[in-house]
Amino acid sequence: MTKPILDVVSLNKDFQVKSKKALFAKPNHVRVLDDISFELYEGETLSIVGESGCGKTTLGRCIVKGVSASSGEVNYYTDQDERVNFLKLKGKEAKRLRRDIQMIFQDPYSSLSPRMSVFDIISEPLVANFKLKRSEVEAKVTEIAEKTGLNASYLMRYPHAFSGGQRQRIAIARALITQPRLIVCDEAVSALDVSIQAQIINLLKDLQEQFKITYIFISHDLSIVQNISDRVAVMHLGRIVELATTESLFGDPKHPYTEALMSAVPQPDPEAQKSRIILEGEVPNPANPPSGCHFHPRCAYRTEKCSQQAPELREVGENHFVACHYAEQLNLRGVQHD
Repeated sequence: MTKPILDVVSLNKDFQVKSKKALFAKPNHVRVLDDISFELYEGETLSIVGESGCGKTTLGRCIVKGVSASSGEVNYYTDQDERVNFLKLKGKEAKRLRRDIQMIFQDPYSSLSPRMSVFDIISEPLVANFKLKRSEVEAKVTEIAEKTGLNASYLMRYPHAFSGGQRQRIAIARALITQPRLIVCDEAVSALDVSIQAQIINLLKDLQEQFKITYIFISHDLSIVQNISDRVAVMHLGRIVELATTESLFGDPKHPYTEALMSAVPQPDPEAQKSRIILEGEVPNPANPPSGCHFHPRCAYRTEKCSQQAPELREVGENHFVACHYAEQLNLRGVQHD
């Protein structure tokens, strides 16, 4: 492991939900993130996976302060190894560090303003954060456009003139223009065709090597996650239930929920026999989560202890953390790591 660049400590996020039946009823609180803690190391790619509604996008937005966390810390390590809680910063201090932490959004069709040219979209963060001459801005925008595979002659066009893959390249260029150290990729390729997905993934890898960027890669596609990640965190109903290196997680999962996710990964061999694990029951309601382990109503290995006591995220192997009472006893199936 290299030195850490981010340290998330006991991060929680609650949303208020009002009842539609009672006009004057007090709003209920739905906990979307529940005591999230992990370290992110410089130059690595940490993927966050889980089914829809597990809180992975909210986690990404809390990290970049796009959504205000209810409690907890997001400690960022600067170039000078100064540890600062990014969530507590305001004004000039927050603006100074914001250029180091950027985000690529899921939908390239809605994340780009249709009223701005490609040049204005890419240059906007540069103009907002640095005092540069027009010629310097033009040079930097042209350079980053070329590095992300955009034709410099297209910079005066508008987003409607581009395909989905080209629009995502514009979004990547916009995130890179301030030379950030950390980029949160929120489902950055899920809206693209499979062939274009491969191009964007390869582009992200090349840019990471060239600029020494650290990624938090949020996705539901485990095949892509297996290809791009150094480590993977599995989320279920607002909690991290397993965190390990990609090879360890895919080859030897320790949580039953991770095993169920792995069973859905398609295999390249058409003759390979693979049995899909179908989870019983319904997805739990975040407004009224089950007691104990949130996964226990759908778990085939549950016992009475699972419904009464919530397991802590603990280390069961080298850099392999899991929140399951019986992680050491279970023999779970994974997938082959290429």
